[in-house]
Amino acid sequence: MTALGDYQFDVGGGLVIGSGTLLPVGEVTGLGAPDLRTADVDNPTDDGGFPGVDLFGTRTVTIEAGIRTPDEPGAALDLLARLQQATGADAVRKTAGALAVLRAKWPGRDVKRLYGRWRRVEAVTMAQAVYGWIPLTLDFAATDPRWHADDSQSLTMPLDISNDSQGFTAPVRAPITTGVSNPAERPGWVLGGGDLAAWPTVRIDGPVTNPKVWVVNTGRYLELQISLAAGEWIDIDTRPGTRWVLKNGSGNAAPALTSGSRLDLFQIPPGKSEIRWTATDYTNTCRLTLSWRDAYTAL
Repeated sequence: MTALGDYQFDVGGGLVIGSGTLLPVGEVTGLGAPDLRTADVDNPTDDGGFPGVDLFGTRTVTIEAGIRTPDEPGAALDLLARLQQATGADAVRKTAGALAVLRAKWPGRDVKRLYGRWRRVEAVTMAQAVYGWIPLTLDFAATDPRWHADDSQSLTMPLDISNDSQGFTAPVRAPITTGVSNPAERPGWVLGGGDLAAWPTVRIDGPVTNPKVWVVNTGRYLELQISLAAGEWIDIDTRPGTRWVLKNGSGNAAPALTSGSRLDLFQIPPGKSEIRWTATDYTNTCRLTLSWRDAYTAL
């Protein structure tokens, strides 16, 4: 990833705008609280109404910027073309559910990112393009209004033979082993460094049967009634707008989830949490990999 300095933005493809670049940034709006989607209902028999569930809508970040290449109109147009390419990539624009990334760096803060789509990349006027100056307005609609850490974290765990209600299953034969030579590998402690719960992605590599993974602190779990051979895997994405369960990268495995498995509630809370999982694997070669980015209220 391209390194960012204070007051700089990465708009895609490593194109950096802002302080110290040929695309200086003036005003930035949309960094406060996102709009609310309310479900209030009018009281039919009296004044006022009944408050419903309030949900955050998309966060639209508007960047007033410009291209500044004094006396080099050709260079200004080249930068405009590069900006359009970076924000209008076919891989995102023509794929339903695909998301662009806006990265930002503010003084005293680490780099954070938003996921969404570019909705406007407009050259406000070309009147001064001959002098190498093109004012711009950029609109980025973040489908997830939370800010996310730029660096992802991950945890890989071998199979945990215990579960949430009991230990070994009879008959027990010697030697008794968990298959883990280093006790420090378990349990799976994770640290949510943000001030909001984070949405993880889960990968389970076979051979394995009927895996179940849960967050001990919250009791939320994901359980699948499925068997995977060696070399097969399951990917689970819990992020809003991109929730799916795929087998071997393409096949829909969502029907394998049990009724109590809630993708919309499976989160890593702020602070220290424990992740555990159980399954059947007589080779003890299966692995669970949990990945996430810390989530924040503000930049």
